[in-house]
Amino acid sequence: MNVIKKKTLDGYVTRHADAAEPLASWRKIFEKTEFSDIHAVRAAFPTADFADPYTVFNIKGNNYRLITIIHYRYQRVYIKEFFTHAEYDQWNRQRSKRK
Repeated sequence: MNVIKKKTLDGYVTRHADAAEPLASWRKIFEKTEFSDIHAVRAAFPTADFADPYTVFNIKGNNYRLITIIHYRYQRVYIKEFFTHAEYDQWNRQRSKRK
């Protein structure tokens, strides 16, 4: 898959140095794998959650959340956000209110 906004990932590492290795591992797996659907993603990342239109990944255990949008047909994963667990909970509550 093609990871879109790699520089954005690098920016997250600057703010959260302890997430550097887990994010690098995540990126390496995505760049080397062609995922066909969420089930294939979950085979590699069992804790991945789909919350339309986002796929959410736990990074560094459950300390961080990486928010992506995956276009399986075009083999692209777009980096949208990176949060601490607490920031993610707040973002998710705000997103739920908009629905």
